[in-house]
Amino acid sequence: MSNFAIASRRVLVKAAFVGLGVLTLGGLTACGSSAPADDNVITVAASPAPHAEILTDFAAPALKEQGIELKVKEYTDYIQPNKDTTAGAVDANYFQHITYLDNYNKENDTDLVSAGAIHYEPLAVYAGKSSDLEAIADGATIAIPNDPTNEGRALLLLQDLGLITLKDPTDLEATPKDIKDNPHNIKFQELEAAALPRTLESVDFAVMNGNYAIEAGFHVKDALAHEDSESLAVEKYANIICVAKGSEDDEAVKALVEVLTSEDCKDYLEKTYGEDVLPAF
Repeated sequence: MSNFAIASRRVLVKAAFVGLGVLTLGGLTACGSSAPADDNVITVAASPAPHAEILTDFAAPALKEQGIELKVKEYTDYIQPNKDTTAGAVDANYFQHITYLDNYNKENDTDLVSAGAIHYEPLAVYAGKSSDLEAIADGATIAIPNDPTNEGRALLLLQDLGLITLKDPTDLEATPKDIKDNPHNIKFQELEAAALPRTLESVDFAVMNGNYAIEAGFHVKDALAHEDSESLAVEKYANIICVAKGSEDDEAVKALVEVLTSEDCKDYLEKTYGEDVLPAF
């Protein structure tokens, strides 16, 4: 078995994705506080797929049985959901992994917290103009996400595949400048995560976030390689329910997390998404 094949086997990693911000698919009205004003109603900001789908199709009916109304607001970027959660315009958000949240808090001097880890979405390598990672051409171009946490994550995946070596092999925030060895002289296109599916015709390969891959019709089963479940996927890239500090014990928030970490939810994820969205609980 080749080193590449061994690495690929190690690397079937399942991960996660990250979030949204400036544009919304509907206006938001501020609630006036960072905690739910009514324990029977909870408003959650979410990316369209799979987060909003999970909330609308699975969580909302389950919460309705408990007398709780779940309102879902869809966003299409990485920033605004956290801003609106801090401001109290929504009670929670569901779009990001914990590593992204930690970075966001650091950069914005906020104290948003995780109320619970729900799922992770494997970061995966998809074929563009080329389809053979093992026979990658010298000078090949690979598109990767450019946000601080997912860029490092993409490079860690490529390192696990034996394509590059980082100066610090465990650096979650690595960029192409942190590559120590690049034997194939790979060129990197650093792009917004949402734009990656549209680049496949112009690059050899692309490393795509799970949520944007799903929206574009790509699936882990079709990927050339993906993160391994025994990597940092669950620990560092599990998608979470995020709330303002102090709101994690609100009854509606706890009910939402309980529903999303149930055995019924695990069954729903498996039947609906297969390998694309995996439970982190």
